[in-house]
Amino acid sequence: MRNLLLALCMLAPFSYAEVVVITNASGPDAMDANEVRDLFIGRSKTLPNGQPADPIDLETGQALREEFHSKVTGRSQAQYNAFWSKQVFTGKGQPPRTLNSAAAVKASVASTPGAVGYIDSSDVDDSVKVILTP
Repeated sequence: MRNLLLALCMLAPFSYAEVVVITNASGPDAMDANEVRDLFIGRSKTLPNGQPADPIDLETGQALREEFHSKVTGRSQAQYNAFWSKQVFTGKGQPPRTLNSAAAVKASVASTPGAVGYIDSSDVDDSVKVILTP
């Protein structure tokens, strides 16, 4: 029983994380998961309002990145990285720029027109606009 309680306590912080997709205040009011996916896999270069898009990803190995790609792009980290390796190798595209923390993503999105990123819902404030909760 004690081991079960300890295991549940260790997992509890991870179960409350909820990824949300954010944009700059000048960005669209909403996007669907397919539109966001297309930005992060290079199929689309613009936001629904016609503004050039600047997708921002977290660095590999972060739990929030795993959650985002699982829910939105439908790919594991290995699949997503392999996809972009092939795109770069064949000259078909470059992956979204990456930042090392959700705080850096939020700050960059807040200050960059057309930027789209993702953070934990608990980190949302008035500096960014939530456009999707996958």
